Amino acid sequence: MSAEKVLIVEDEENERTGLAEVVSDWGYSAETARDGVEGLEKVTRWSPAIVVTDLKMPRMGGLELVERIAELSQNIAVVVVTAQKTIDSAFHAGRLGVYDYIEKPIDTSRLRSILENAGKLLGTRTELEITRRALRDKGALGQLVGSSKKMQEIFRLTELVAPSTASVLITGASGTGKELVARTIHDLSPRRNKAFVPINCAAIPETLIESEIFGHEKGAFTGALERRTGCFELAEGGTLLLDEIGEMPVATQAKLLRVLEDHKLRRLGSKVETTVDVRVLAATNKVPEEAVARGELRNDLYYRLNVFNIHMPPLRDHKDDLPALVESLLKDMNAKHGRTVKTVSDAVLNSFQNYSWPGNVRELRNALERAVIVCDGAVIETKHLPPGFGQSTLRTSSDDSDAVHLNVGTTVEEAEKLLILKTLESTSNNKTRAAEILGISLKTLHNKLKEYGSAAADKDDLPA
Repeated sequence: MSAEKVLIVEDEENERTGLAEVVSDWGYSAETARDGVEGLEKVTRWSPAIVVTDLKMPRMGGLELVERIAELSQNIAVVVVTAQKTIDSAFHAGRLGVYDYIEKPIDTSRLRSILENAGKLLGTRTELEITRRALRDKGALGQLVGSSKKMQEIFRLTELVAPSTASVLITGASGTGKELVARTIHDLSPRRNKAFVPINCAAIPETLIESEIFGHEKGAFTGALERRTGCFELAEGGTLLLDEIGEMPVATQAKLLRVLEDHKLRRLGSKVETTVDVRVLAATNKVPEEAVARGELRNDLYYRLNVFNIHMPPLRDHKDDLPALVESLLKDMNAKHGRTVKTVSDAVLNSFQNYSWPGNVRELRNALERAVIVCDGAVIETKHLPPGFGQSTLRTSSDDSDAVHLNVGTTVEEAEKLLILKTLESTSNNKTRAAEILGISLKTLHNKLKEYGSAAADKDDLPA
């Protein structure tokens, strides 16, 4: 198969021939087809490296053609051409493993960039597949670890979407490993030699978030003493992760949507637009549909980001991965702290299996890091675990100190307040730890405490 072969599938003759001429001028060998039926026949006979197809065509449309090509080969990069009104169909195509899509009228410079990147993808796909198979055999994919059915499904989805340019929305509770999924997608993509830039939208004040993301010019606002390059430009050619996207101000979401659609941004205070080539991944610990209903996440941005969805399960739902996770994390902690801890005792592993892990894998990492530091031998014992380990989860038992009692007639808002304040009390006002247990962001916890008028809202976290 020649990497220079490009098949154009389009029912409009002028557009079909015009695109073929442009692609040929760029040095590719171009062929055309009038619809999906003819396109599929030429895919079989001519073996193109790349297929550029319209969606709306007679006899066989673009979506069916995409499905048929996927059945024939995984070594053909498909680019979908779509009008704005058929954007939902393009998103559906993204879920079928389409490499990229481009809107009408076609921006030829963007198309050329897509074709060049697709060629690079095809040139490295065999190498990546060998690496992925070796990792899967060890129950790992990048920094992700696990042999359970749930984690193997995460591996499959990650492998499927990584080679494309599709946006991915990664969901799941705090501490489940959403950023690790994003990093793995980047590492398995053709962009892996470029920057991976993560930004936590919940950790940046609303007054600064636009500057952080889009950049600003000198004098754009009070305190802007020099030009600042935003995260989009820092991630040029690579991948940008927008973590806790549900915490981004709605006004900033509107500007983000425009950049995602036009691939152009304007720094604050600038009159000039800058073209960017960045793959955007997003993550949230909220249920996206509920965030949309509450007005916290724009509906149009949600659909633009949710081309492909990966949901990270809580650790309590795949505890059979605990031995592998412990082994992997111990290696990291030994390297970080210069220790030689080999394993954990059976008693420790049993306590891990019986614990609900409200803080998920992040909590496991923190517990093991402390244990590695205080352990004076090769095996971690229960005495090396954090004080009170396994007792911070709220219970409804005879022990009133950790119980939350609700009377019939208590409103959801009142129950939420009681749960948050009781959790904060159980962590000795450690808001970071309380947020992990509750499965919400630290920013959300602060906002709730301010809403309740709690004195804890103005106190700093105590040491963990």
